[in-house]
Amino acid sequence: MASFGSLKSEIFDREERKQQYQAQIRGLNAHDRHKKFLKDYVAFYGKEKPMSLKLPVKTDQDTLREGFRFIRSEEDDKDSSWEQRLVKRYYDKLFKEYCIADMSHYKSGKIGLRWRTEKEVIAGKGQFVCGNKHCDEKDGLASYEVNFTYVEAGENKQALVKLVTCERCAEKLHYKRRKEKEQLDRREKEENKRKRYQSRSDHDTDEEYEEREERRKISERRDKKEHKRKREISLSDDDTEEKHDRKGLGKKEKEELKRNRDESGSDSDSNKVYKSSKEKRKERKASSLAGNHSVNNDDNFDEFMEGMFP
Repeated sequence: MASFGSLKSEIFDREERKQQYQAQIRGLNAHDRHKKFLKDYVAFYGKEKPMSLKLPVKTDQDTLREGFRFIRSEEDDKDSSWEQRLVKRYYDKLFKEYCIADMSHYKSGKIGLRWRTEKEVIAGKGQFVCGNKHCDEKDGLASYEVNFTYVEAGENKQALVKLVTCERCAEKLHYKRRKEKEQLDRREKEENKRKRYQSRSDHDTDEEYEEREERRKISERRDKKEHKRKREISLSDDDTEEKHDRKGLGKKEKEELKRNRDESGSDSDSNKVYKSSKEKRKERKASSLAGNHSVNNDDNFDEFMEGMFP
């Protein structure tokens, strides 16, 4: 039989543990207290491993990702579930005039588009600022109509949308198409070269073929140079003739030409001045030749006649 002292100490220990447990429980919030009760229940009464609590994983954001459509149809509006009502309420808050683009994978031809939010409309993003998500350029903007092809809910869809971009982002927008065109041109050149190589006669050797190709290239270069030279000569004929005429003018004729040009400002008057100066120069030359053969004295007339008519 237990003694009175041992019973007394056992009662005191039990009450102390009870007070400590109650003090600890009061210091916990509802969620932690619930987990502790479950853990104690499994530890004292259960024979399996502790239960793993699973919280709900489907949030409103997950619901929007599942039910959102870039362009909603009438069938989507007919659905009256709370998920579709949530998606439609978010869809109605978007502004669907211009798009915002994500060009982080533009080299592979993958460009993402979405509608603008209210904050982006107030800031001018996508209309007065470049529509690229990672670009804030405001100069050199241009508007494009983009045929947006995308896959949504397992279906291939198309939509014609507007996108405003700067020059640098416009190159990203057309990057894949430009590269495909360059590759197509390169393949065509290689195909033509291959066909020319195959069209050679069987008795032609590689050296003869290379020599003929070299002669053809030299001939093409020579023709281009000749064409360029003729064009330069034809363009510079008028300037050369004008400079040549100006060299024979005297000081007075040049002053007269300058004065007439300032007064008239037309090419017809300058041409008249050139003609008159030429005529005057010819007259002076003729008069000088005549003066050399003129007779100032009657005594020398016979000598002059003999010299003129021997």
